[in-house]
Amino acid sequence: MKTPLSIAIYSSISELPSNWNDFAIDNIFLSKDYLEILQKSAPTNMICHFIGIYNEGELVGISLSQFLDLNKLESFGERDKCVKNAVRNSFLKNLCSHILIIGNNMLTGQNAYTFSNKIDEVQILLALKTAAQKLKIIFKNKGFKIHITTYKDFPEENLTPFYQAGFKEYFQFSAQPNMHFEIPNHWKSEQDYINALSKKYRDQYKRARKKAEGIEKKKMELADIIQHEESIYDLYYHVAKNAHFNTFFLTKNHFRTFKELLQDKFLFYGYFLDDKLIGFNTIIKNGAVMDTYFLGYDDSIQREKMLYLNMLYDMVAYSINQGFKEIIFARTALEIKSSIGAKPQEMYGFAQHNNPIIDPIFEKIYCYLEPKVEWKERNPFK
Repeated sequence: MKTPLSIAIYSSISELPSNWNDFAIDNIFLSKDYLEILQKSAPTNMICHFIGIYNEGELVGISLSQFLDLNKLESFGERDKCVKNAVRNSFLKNLCSHILIIGNNMLTGQNAYTFSNKIDEVQILLALKTAAQKLKIIFKNKGFKIHITTYKDFPEENLTPFYQAGFKEYFQFSAQPNMHFEIPNHWKSEQDYINALSKKYRDQYKRARKKAEGIEKKKMELADIIQHEESIYDLYYHVAKNAHFNTFFLTKNHFRTFKELLQDKFLFYGYFLDDKLIGFNTIIKNGAVMDTYFLGYDDSIQREKMLYLNMLYDMVAYSINQGFKEIIFARTALEIKSSIGAKPQEMYGFAQHNNPIIDPIFEKIYCYLEPKVEWKERNPFK
């Protein structure tokens, strides 16, 4: 029988072992630099911990946990103006407001943990279960009772170790899919992408580009981000507030902190009309993968200028030109992302409610509060 792994829970980057980054080579979102961004500019209702997993004193895996206090939110999202919205908000406040996440709620994809190939993944998952129990005690001592513990986001081909580690007793859920865009090896420029589009979607591309005439796109450095910080936050907050559902809102200093710590791996593009910032998008270089991040825009101009669609085209063009292999477009706006060539990948999570009475009906409650999104997948290529 294998000896159980031990864990250490850290609350500060300064506490992390010196070889932490050896495990984050293939995922920037578990690196010290990124975790320091969370430490300095996480949402105000979020507390992060960093988990070291050890085998006889040797670091063999690393992980991230996030605690969310939904009681600190003024709004969960204002798009659904209905009784359902009120019911959802009341339920979340009273029975689901304290959530412990093994993973990253600010991103889509498997950013929960990584580990040495000398260790079996089932052992890692059992260690993370132990970590979750210890974190519950930490938060209980601070006056917070954890309502829900959840592990996210994992593709279907990665689920077997979870079943072997006893996660069958958890509610397995799937939210909106992760939209990802694989870039063919023979594409070397944006023109290769345009040439691959069918006539209908090539016409859509031309129409969007024509609509955007007069808009100037600028790569913004740290000084520019700081200069426009108020406008940036207003544009971000407008989009976030009108989303279907939110569990956090970014802090105003989040983007400047990102730029300070990730530098050239974090790209910030502003869109200007008559010298006024009307929109922005952000992308993160993660090895051979380009991860799209948060964006914002003036909604009235966005519609007229097809700004969001143009941002998507710009992200595709940059990624092709720079030789990236894949773009992660994450969740939301599934159909429009599909129309530029992104494909859905189902992502799964595991959740358990702390209340043994509520836990058996948690699946029904979740499905009511977060019904499956109906959308039509597009194929823009010949």
